[in-house]
Order: sequence, then structure tokens, then C-alpha cells
Amino acid sequence: MLNQSDILETLEMIDHQHLDVRTITMGISLRDCADPDINRCADKIYNKICHRAEKLVQTGCSIETELGIPIVNKRISVTPIALVAESCESADYAVIAGALDRAAKECGVNFIGGYSALVHKGFTNGDRRLIESIPEALAETDIVCSSVNVATTKAGINMDAVAMMGRVIKKTAELTRASDGLGCAKLVVFANAVEDNPFMAGAFHGIGEPECEINVGVSGPGVVCAALKKVKGQPFDVVADTVKSTAFRVTRMGQLVAQEASRRLGVPFGIVDLSLAPTPAVGDSVARILEEMGLERCGTHGTTAALALLNDAVKKGGIMASSHVGGLSGAFIPVSEDEGMIAAAEKGTLTLDKLEAMTCVCSVGLDMIAVPGDTSAETISAIIADEAAIGVVNTKTTAVRIIPAPGKNVGDSVEFGGLLGAAPVMPVHPESSAEFIARGGRIPAPMQSLKN
Repeated sequence: MLNQSDILETLEMIDHQHLDVRTITMGISLRDCADPDINRCADKIYNKICHRAEKLVQTGCSIETELGIPIVNKRISVTPIALVAESCESADYAVIAGALDRAAKECGVNFIGGYSALVHKGFTNGDRRLIESIPEALAETDIVCSSVNVATTKAGINMDAVAMMGRVIKKTAELTRASDGLGCAKLVVFANAVEDNPFMAGAFHGIGEPECEINVGVSGPGVVCAALKKVKGQPFDVVADTVKSTAFRVTRMGQLVAQEASRRLGVPFGIVDLSLAPTPAVGDSVARILEEMGLERCGTHGTTAALALLNDAVKKGGIMASSHVGGLSGAFIPVSEDEGMIAAAEKGTLTLDKLEAMTCVCSVGLDMIAVPGDTSAETISAIIADEAAIGVVNTKTTAVRIIPAPGKNVGDSVEFGGLLGAAPVMPVHPESSAEFIARGGRIPAPMQSLKN
């Protein structure tokens, strides 16, 4: 039972430590919208989304007002469009991207995810058509997000897909040149993608999910950082316990919001994703948590160990607070969306190589990283391959969301605004990986895949 101290502590977290529910995401199955006529398919998609998510934003705002808990985003995820559109006789998938964009705007959400394909073992004709359409789709829409899964621990790495995604990212950046390559901020390349992720840009409603459900993503880097200030100089056992107890309280709040949204909307509760998701706001940074543990600056030696402790403690604390924990769950390290990461990258302490090492122990991967606009497609593909290998070998989700900023060089910065923030352009290795990427084929699955 809550006492006065618990209530006051929670109010302090909300008012001064950026505690919030980062997103309520409604997952919607579109499998029954398939149609040979692409315009009819698009109409079915638009109508179903508008019907299902009609009251999502209104409900979220009501819960926010009544409970006093900030709910920053309301979002929609849908069945990977490559699966839905494959029966269409037309290859002009941009029609469907437009329908998603219009439906999301009609419902009032800030993003819709699921312009996606799953090609970890190979391509269907629909997969190829969708992937080839991604640059135009992201350039011509405002709030549609896209993802492609190119690897799994069971299947290995589809290097043909990895090579293709390097070219797609380059083209997307060029088509959105006027906004510093903003289209690339809405595109994620995954290994071991999960089906119930509520966070953008990688959210989609997987084929194992129900007709419709509510997934909630909580956050609270500022809360964790404030808690660690109270145990300054204490051993790491104390640090871990402090993070666990804080994650428990944050996740309980998310569970409350998820269950209430589920009840009011008449939609099953899916999962709570208990990730620490930062924002560009001062005091809401994962990097500052790591520095609070004793690092002079994020990226220096010891950063990977500190992040490993944080990620593990968040999971251990959160798992006890919710009946269904899922999604990505842990700690995110998006450079442009974390003011501490931005500061460390600007100082040169945080490099692309160090970020890659950190992805071995965090929730996702190389996230919201700007690189020079003249970075080749092959280099981008090689970065994706490295990250996919980390995910495949370690049986974890990894991802790459990288922006080759058109016309920008190391020392420049890109500005996206809002939650997407700003990022310094980081250097990449000048040596070529083109011959490596040109081999194609599939990197075989590791021994870890043979668990049966």
C-alpha cells in the first residue's frame, strides 16, 4: 500500500527527474487487409487503423490527466507491410505508405511503425519490392517508420540484404537532403528483431501477436541518475540494488498505465518495455548515469562495464514489477537523443568503435548516429554487418539507425528537433569494405543456434 512518502517521491520523479511513460503503442494486425488491388488494400489499411486506433490518443490523454503521469507519445505499430502487400499486383508500395501516413495523422499519433520486411534468411518478391520502395516512402511521408530484419541467431546474416540496406540508406539520405537526411532517422536495420517493441522507429506488430494489443514503453534515466547520487562512492553491489529498486518503481507505473489503457480501449494488454530511453533534455540522459558511477566522461575506459551493470539491473528490477515484460527492455544509447552522449561525441571520447563495444551489453545497437555524407554504401553495410554479428552471436537484438548526412563532414552537426535531437557528425574508418560486402550470400548461423 502506498504511503505519503511513496507518493511524494513519485511526484518528485515526475516534476524534476523526467519520469514519464515514453509511449503507449497500439499494435494492429493488417493481415486481413491484403488485396490484389493495391488501392483497395490501401483503403482497407486506412479504414482498419482509423477504426482500431480512433480513441487511442484521447484515452492516453485522459489517463495522463487523471493519474498525473506524463505520457509523451501515442503510437501505432502494424503488421510488416511486406507481408500484407505481397498479394498486390502493383509494385507501387508508396500508395500503402501514404495510407499509413494519412491514417496515423487522422488518429493523432506521432509515429506509425511497420513499413517493414523480415529477410533474415532470404527475400520474397514482396520483400524486395518493399525494401526498394523505402527511400521514396520515407521521403514522401512524415510519420511512417520502417525497419528491416537482416539476421537472426537461428538463420545467420543475410549479406545480400545487408548490402541492399547500405544502398537504401544512402538513397534515403539523398532524398531527404533538405532535412539533413531525416528519412534515415525513421529507418532501422535489425538483427533478432522482436515482435512487440513499442519504441520507434523499429516497432512492428509481429505475426505471433494478436489482432490488436496495447504495449507500453516506460523510461526514467533522470530518476536512476538521481537515485545514484544518493549512493555516491558506494560499492557496485549498492549501485546495482539502487538501480533495481528504481527500475521496479518505474515499471510499476508503466504497468498501471498499460492496464488502464487496455481496460478503457477494450484491447488486450501486451507488454511493458522497461527500457531507459533518453531525450535531448538535460537531466534525462543514460550517459549521465554512467558518469554518475564514476566515469569522467561517457566513452572512456570502463564505460562498457558500467553500461552492462545498468542494463542488467534495469531488467532485474523491472521483471518483478510487471506480469508481462517484453520489447527491448534495458538501456538505449541513441547519440542524437541523449545530451550526455552528444557531449561525449563532441569531445571525441565517444567514438563509433566504442559505441559498437557498448552495444554488446545494451538493449539495441548503433542508434541515431550521424556520419559524413560521402560515406559509401559499402561502409554503411559493413557497419550493419558488424552490428548484426554482435546480435547473432550473443543471441540478442541489435540494430543500426545511421544517418549519412548529405553535404556534412566530421565536425558538422545535424539538427532534427524534438525527441530526435541533434548529433555531431562522427568519423568512420576510411579503409574500404567494398570487396567484403560484394561477396554476398549468407554468413552461417553460429553454434548457439543449435539449441534444440
